[in-house]
Amino acid sequence: MENKKILIINGPNLDMTGIREPEVYGSETLSDINATLTTYAKGLKLSCDFFQSNSEGALIDKIHEVFYNYDGCIINAGAYTHYSYAIHDAIRCVAKPFIEVHISNLCRREEFRHKSVLTPACTGIIAGFGKNSYMLALNAIRELV
Repeated sequence: MENKKILIINGPNLDMTGIREPEVYGSETLSDINATLTTYAKGLKLSCDFFQSNSEGALIDKIHEVFYNYDGCIINAGAYTHYSYAIHDAIRCVAKPFIEVHISNLCRREEFRHKSVLTPACTGIIAGFGKNSYMLALNAIRELV
């Protein structure tokens, strides 16, 4: 059986993971997390590509690529989660499974983080388990693709 291709997208400030608020986001860098996910995904017969940008337009362009090049997507849109209807619409354009992921539990943080405008466009959401949120999302998306 051929490995299914999954894109993992990370949005603004996630390139600072390991530096920014380690009590919230942990001490591992995004590169460290991606390396762990690559190994974990292989065991699930998934192949992962990674993309990170601080730019909303670049994230939207990459989401569109999921339609043509991937079987599904895991997305942590960072702060865009709370107000980017453009990212919401981009996800809805793509007829593939999208799992929304967050390292922290949004409902235990500032009130503005409690609402996600992306959740209605995604297949599901996993939050609050640190880097393990991505691993749980890989398990979930494996069942969908």
